[in-house]
Amino acid sequence: MVESPLRALVVVPTYNERENIERLVRSVLAAAPSADVLIVDDDSPDGTGVLADELAREFPDHVTVLHRSKKEGIGPAYLAGFAIGLAGDYAAIVSMDADLSHSPNDLPRLLGALDDADVALGSRYVQGGAAVGWPLHRKLISRLGGWYAQKVLSVHVSDLTGGFKAYRQPVISSLLESGVDADGYGFQIETVYRALGQGFRVVEVPIVFHDRTAGRSKLSRRIVVEAMILVWRLRFGR
Repeated sequence: MVESPLRALVVVPTYNERENIERLVRSVLAAAPSADVLIVDDDSPDGTGVLADELAREFPDHVTVLHRSKKEGIGPAYLAGFAIGLAGDYAAIVSMDADLSHSPNDLPRLLGALDDADVALGSRYVQGGAAVGWPLHRKLISRLGGWYAQKVLSVHVSDLTGGFKAYRQPVISSLLESGVDADGYGFQIETVYRALGQGFRVVEVPIVFHDRTAGRSKLSRRIVVEAMILVWRLRFGR
């Protein structure tokens, strides 16, 4: 496993992920020892933020925590983390779920793909990718949602709703300048669509996605409906 020479920040939003966050952080630092981790916690009532602070004290050179006062959704949490990454002059910024559905062992491949791209998207739906452990209805929501967004937006990306991405610094700067409004599935779609629209090159890297084994999913009907509406707003430039 060859580590990318890019100085990278892994941004991990959390809300009630105490059961997963320690294992995730240790696995990220083992897989990408030169990377840093930023945990963005939305005042988790289960004590995730407290545990995150303990990890920051254990790894002061590699782990930091941003505490936010309330739950505002994954989109605003990522944007807050991206702004910190941009201010810290990281060459690459990674978005990653806290629930271990994204394997930290894929980080070197994802960052390595930035040698020839501006955004590397961990994809479940290209050759070599897969989603493991999901019930049938979750698989259908994901595949149909991605297909729907792909057709409405006329883009050739197989996994528009995937949340495991590595961005080069100019992409993050452009996204923050232009603004990203959506949350949940919609946030993942909007970041890729805006990056493509701004002329950046997006590549898909096959990953195996594993359903969480601890904690509760944050997917809701509201997030799915928001994403369905969002793609039409993006399509017509609103």
